[in-house]
Amino acid sequence: MANTPQARKRIRRNAVRAEINGNRLSRIRTFVKKVEAALEGGDKAAAAEALKAAQPEMARGIARGVLHKNTVARKMSRLTKRVAAL
Repeated sequence: MANTPQARKRIRRNAVRAEINGNRLSRIRTFVKKVEAALEGGDKAAAAEALKAAQPEMARGIARGVLHKNTVARKMSRLTKRVAAL
């Protein structure tokens, strides 16, 4: 257990940040799932709209430090390629 006031505060702060970051990640995953669902349905217009909505969310994940930029770049590239192939 933490013995110093700084360490106690850090534990409290880490718990709050973990919850916020978890919510952000969940939100990003939801947007990506909407794109994938539209792709499965074969609806190019809906997939393109969902991708357009998902891209800023993924970029925000990079800015907030939730995801690594190369991870997001790879996922965006793959989704974009799949939408274009429809």
